[in-house]
Amino acid sequence: MSETAVQLLCLPCAGASATMYLRWRRLLPRWIAITPVELPGRGGRLGERFVEDFDALADQLCEELAPRLAPATPFALFGHSMGALLAHGLAQRLRERGVRLPLALIASGSAAPSRRDTARLERVIGDEAALVADLRRQGGTPEEVFANAELLRLTLDVLRADYRVCASYRHEARAPLPVPLHVLAGRQDEIAPDRLAAWSAESTLPMTLDWFDGGHFFVRQQEGAVLAALARHLSAAGARAVRATDAFA
Repeated sequence: MSETAVQLLCLPCAGASATMYLRWRRLLPRWIAITPVELPGRGGRLGERFVEDFDALADQLCEELAPRLAPATPFALFGHSMGALLAHGLAQRLRERGVRLPLALIASGSAAPSRRDTARLERVIGDEAALVADLRRQGGTPEEVFANAELLRLTLDVLRADYRVCASYRHEARAPLPVPLHVLAGRQDEIAPDRLAAWSAESTLPMTLDWFDGGHFFVRQQEGAVLAALARHLSAAGARAVRATDAFA
């Protein structure tokens, strides 16, 4: 494929910013153009207020991102954990607004939208000790964050806001998306296999499920294997799109 043949929009997990994807720019093949999506209240948008409602945030992202999708460049969506839920919500909204659909939707480390566990999030949102424990349990946060009171406060502020986003999500039955759907999961993560398999209801096409050694942050623990899977799925999606275009030529 030619260089920058696919624009890959990457949405962050709860408590994180778009910077979690920056290093992928030099690790993925050059034909994949990584576009890290920053959410309000962190990173390059630190001065903005958090958006703590899922529908409001997904609507805002759709309004912001739709004009940035270059007509000549196919795009795909990737999200880890909360980012997977947002990527799915974004794809649904792009379809509803008549914007072209992604080549593929790649959902990483996330239960299907219909199988979210919001009760756990609601229990820890108002309990700072529980938030810290949750952050430690999931892994992925450097120890220096826990050792620095200011860094920890900033991280917990973002995590709390993002947990509110996830807790506000209410699944509505919508027509499945006519796009390839690929699910990535960690073998030691706590998400039950049936909650991952339920993603199959969100696409009209067969779903794929790739397993990796590691817990919730297998995307870091097995970064090389994860990026190889991304490139493989995007290459296949691009080839599928070319065949579909040729069929109607």
